[in-house]
Amino acid sequence: MPAPDAFEQAKQLFLDGLQAFEAQRFDDAERLFQSSLALLPGRVSTLINLAATQVKLARPQDALATAEQVLAAEPGNADAWFHKASALGQLERHREALAGYEKVLALGTLPAAEPWLRHGQTLQALDQPERALTSYERALAAAPGLAQAWSNRGGILREMKRNEEAAEAFRQALAHGADPELHHYYLASVSAQPTPPTAPAHYVETLFDDYADEFDAHLVGVLGYRAHDTLVRQLATLGRGPFRSTLDLGCGTGLCAPLLKPMTQRLTGVDLSSLMLDKAQALGLYDSLVHADIVDHLRGTDERYDLVTAADVFIYVGDLEPVFAALDHAMQAHGLFCFSAECASTESADFELLPSLRYAHSERYLRALAARHRFDLLQLIRAPIREDQRESIPGLFVYLARR
Repeated sequence: MPAPDAFEQAKQLFLDGLQAFEAQRFDDAERLFQSSLALLPGRVSTLINLAATQVKLARPQDALATAEQVLAAEPGNADAWFHKASALGQLERHREALAGYEKVLALGTLPAAEPWLRHGQTLQALDQPERALTSYERALAAAPGLAQAWSNRGGILREMKRNEEAAEAFRQALAHGADPELHHYYLASVSAQPTPPTAPAHYVETLFDDYADEFDAHLVGVLGYRAHDTLVRQLATLGRGPFRSTLDLGCGTGLCAPLLKPMTQRLTGVDLSSLMLDKAQALGLYDSLVHADIVDHLRGTDERYDLVTAADVFIYVGDLEPVFAALDHAMQAHGLFCFSAECASTESADFELLPSLRYAHSERYLRALAARHRFDLLQLIRAPIREDQRESIPGLFVYLARR
């Protein structure tokens, strides 16, 4: 039995840990909970909050061990099961995570909305969208204002091409406090709502940070992506170069680098995703890598590039006027700007946001931009960019020279 002063000290450390957790100071919260446990070992309430904190810190092995410590003492503790399932999900042990959430729901001692939400997310990770929809419906039956469930439901319906239902789900998500910029972007992809000029920067950054480890294998191997290869190999036929300084806009993991490096003295890459840049750095082909928005970099750089490339970058940028305007600052006279774009379904619009959440551009718009910003069109070809659901996605490959 701890001494009274030790008990009071442990209690205060626990309360301080809760306060740190609520303030999202998770490192502090973990330290405080561990200090409390040093004085009161095995205290279930402290262990449960420690497991929750370790999940927030993305340390699933630690969270799993902490949750198991609770379950050894209290096999029916729903909170511990919930944190165990969350940790298993982070470890990509999705079938075990699903069983964990089902255990939480069977115990019935926690509010049902969040477990059903996580159940749906886990089913999505297991590529079971129809079942996931049912889980989200159960979550919304328990908590009609759960914005994340509306958002996830909308995402599945969008992928199923049930656009009207998807639009309503995104409207409900917005009505219940979901990220406005992101969900107006989602809504515009499936409805007649005005098209935003670009994808939200935080959406693109998160998307590619999450995608970094499997990007090359999935994009090239699964989706048959070839925009980088088509863009640079066609550039080589124009009889220009070698180049002094090349900028690879939206360089990602560096797919263009092996093709660009032999034709340039200096190669710079810029990307929004820090994890993508880590992969590019490992290639050892870039002289410089910059973590930045492409327009911000073009506006702020002291370098003057004689070659700028953008392979499959403008699928996340609708309005290209700021890009072309920034190139006025960053390019040498007679330099080349070479890029790919997805073909719009109509020439009547400058650009459109597709249900795939990708932008597509009209040839008319790209020609007008080039003329307005003092570029001569050297070549424009149409060729596939990638495959989507076994259909070839048509692209435009544009080669411009500064006057």
